[in-house]
Amino acid sequence: MDYRIAVCDDREEDRSFARESVLQWAEKRGFDVDVQEFPSGDAFLFHYTEDRAWDILLLDVEMPGCSGVDLAKQVRKDSQLLQIVFLTGYSDYLAEGYDVSALHYLLKPIHREKLWAVLDRAVEHLARAGHSLLLELPEELVRVPLYEVEYIEVRGNYVTVHTAAEAYRVKKTLSAMEQELDDRFFRIGRSYILNLGKVRKVTKREVQLFSGSRLPLPRGMYEPLNRAIIQKL
Repeated sequence: MDYRIAVCDDREEDRSFARESVLQWAEKRGFDVDVQEFPSGDAFLFHYTEDRAWDILLLDVEMPGCSGVDLAKQVRKDSQLLQIVFLTGYSDYLAEGYDVSALHYLLKPIHREKLWAVLDRAVEHLARAGHSLLLELPEELVRVPLYEVEYIEVRGNYVTVHTAAEAYRVKKTLSAMEQELDDRFFRIGRSYILNLGKVRKVTKREVQLFSGSRLPLPRGMYEPLNRAIIQKL
């Protein structure tokens, strides 16, 4: 699955048009996509509490109950990577779109070619931000962008993915998790994998991260870690 895309609009005909347009775009570009429709902001938020692994949100502005702008503000608290595209019949909400870092406004009636162009921009933004880890937690599926990951540690049969705000624990080996990472990450010993971009200082005994976290540095890893950081600069 390349991208997961949500269409949130209270008008069924607008949802259907957007969904079909996305599917046609995906077929033309060669992407494998999962597209789901939601008839209201409240319906999406209810689903979002258990499934936050979305890449693109096509969002009507004016809906009964939770408005599109309010929904975008809620979602943006959890994810800076999600690409939000507002669909609206009015241009009065442009300023509020900036507040939630919306990618674009599309004025209704939506033209298929304009939607395709915005979707192209959305996937370009996602590609520049880098890949994500898709973590299967006991009660939800979470997508964590690699740039947010500070370090990963293993304890027994579980690994914990640490970001500045959250820690996600999943049943997996550290070696298996390592296969999902890119060259910004470096393994130190048996217990930790570091995001080199998060390292503030390295001593003979520990690694200090910009967040303030401190990790023990195994014997013999001081020189290899420093070389890896220099090569990454």
